Amino acid sequence: MEETNNGKIPWAVMFAVVAGGFVALLVSSSVNVALPKLMTIFGVNADSIQWVVTSYTLVSGIIVPITGYLTMRYGSKRIYILSLAIFTAGSVLCAVSWNNTSLVVARIIQGVGGGMINPVGMAIVYLMVPRDKMGVAMGVYGIAVTVAPAIGPTIGGFLVEHLSWEWLFITNIPIGLAAIFLSIVVLKETPRQTGLKPDVLGIIICTGACFSLLLALSQGTSKGWDSLYIVNLFIFAGFSFVLFVLWELIFPQPLINMRLFNNRTFCISLLAASIITVGLYSGTFFIPLYAQTAMGFTPMETGLMLMPAAAVVALMMPISGRLFDKVGAMPLCIVGFSLIAYYTYGLHNLGVDTSVSDLKWMLVKRSVGLGLAMMPLSTVGMNTIPRLMVSQGSALNNLVRMLSISIGLPCLTSIMTHRQIYHAAWLRDTVTWSSPAAIQTIGKLKGILFLKGIPQAYTSSASLGLLSKNISLNAFISGINDSFVAAAVLMVAAIPLGLFLTKRAAEAETEKQNQLFSDISDTSIDN
Repeated sequence: MEETNNGKIPWAVMFAVVAGGFVALLVSSSVNVALPKLMTIFGVNADSIQWVVTSYTLVSGIIVPITGYLTMRYGSKRIYILSLAIFTAGSVLCAVSWNNTSLVVARIIQGVGGGMINPVGMAIVYLMVPRDKMGVAMGVYGIAVTVAPAIGPTIGGFLVEHLSWEWLFITNIPIGLAAIFLSIVVLKETPRQTGLKPDVLGIIICTGACFSLLLALSQGTSKGWDSLYIVNLFIFAGFSFVLFVLWELIFPQPLINMRLFNNRTFCISLLAASIITVGLYSGTFFIPLYAQTAMGFTPMETGLMLMPAAAVVALMMPISGRLFDKVGAMPLCIVGFSLIAYYTYGLHNLGVDTSVSDLKWMLVKRSVGLGLAMMPLSTVGMNTIPRLMVSQGSALNNLVRMLSISIGLPCLTSIMTHRQIYHAAWLRDTVTWSSPAAIQTIGKLKGILFLKGIPQAYTSSASLGLLSKNISLNAFISGINDSFVAAAVLMVAAIPLGLFLTKRAAEAETEKQNQLFSDISDTSIDN
């Protein structure tokens, strides 16, 4: 698969890649809404059903670093079709699962394919599309990456509410089969590096490091972040990552070439992308919590409320791609980061009486920044990587994004939990039952309850219960608000990074990297 010579974007190839990436990300975000129903159907507790999500996350995270080697050794077309086939087969097994254990096993199989689809798909785009058209191409590809997680809960809620949980996986099957057929027809195989030896020890060490880190992050809340079990997992992950880096520096054909980190533009784009990814997912995580707890929305209603923001991101992606090809990443990133930071901070004013329209508009304006910044941020770094290293760069890009989500969301959730406890204690100390405000509120509640048919003898206790519940709800919302403040501060930290992503700096880095990796062209290549 060589870069096209006619300067045009191969849209059939793009459609095959976008379809695969979309369905893989869609299923990862839509399953959560079905967990309560699955608990009832399979008769298991929350700890057991959580493995339906955790198993997929763990396996898909572990497989990502290996995709670079697989693509370089066996070719991107072959590995992409294999990943789609494994994912589709896993979806079939998920749909016919008869208990929690069988579903977890099926999700593991699905996770192997799902974890490979996006890094291999991104590598195909960078190998097939001319570099001067990469902005538009990645803008289209970015639709799958950003829109699928946003609409996943909506689709999942609709399927669970109106059909059955099996349809969460059945809907993946025809899309997966269509993507396989289209990939067979339109994709051309990339040159394979037949002299590439497998980095077996590197794979083992990296797998252990990713597994222990992702397991600790997924179970930290339930097991306790300071528990011996979680602390030991973090220690093991830390030592494993250090050992992995040391081994990769001495192994002649490493799983991940550490010389990629000599690429200043690529490293800055990875750091900024990890920050902005946390900002993206902070909205898709905390807003549904707020909508379903404070507003009483169903998962489907919450998804419909988020739909305009997702549509804006989808609309902005191709626009930002075309602008990137003309002006580069720096101006788009600065404007985008600033909008994300400003409107993320604006979300800290949520309350029990926030209107749906106000919240929608805030999310829409925030999505303009996301749509402007996310695609140029990823593309400017990947564009500086030599073509023969694109597979490893794509795997590293996807791994960093996955780890940033896995680390960032638990941190923000921990902030929310601790601040919720603080606000609840403060409100209970402030609102004493003998204060004039409390007496007036309780009097109003007693009158409302009496009009609703509650006997007068019970209105006092009922009104006190409602007041206590209201305090807890306000504390919960305040905790979410504080999390958005923390997320906004994180977004502000990304703004200075955008200043280093100029078009001139990227072009100079590209020339430097081509010289640095010129020795790889000597590796045995089989067309």
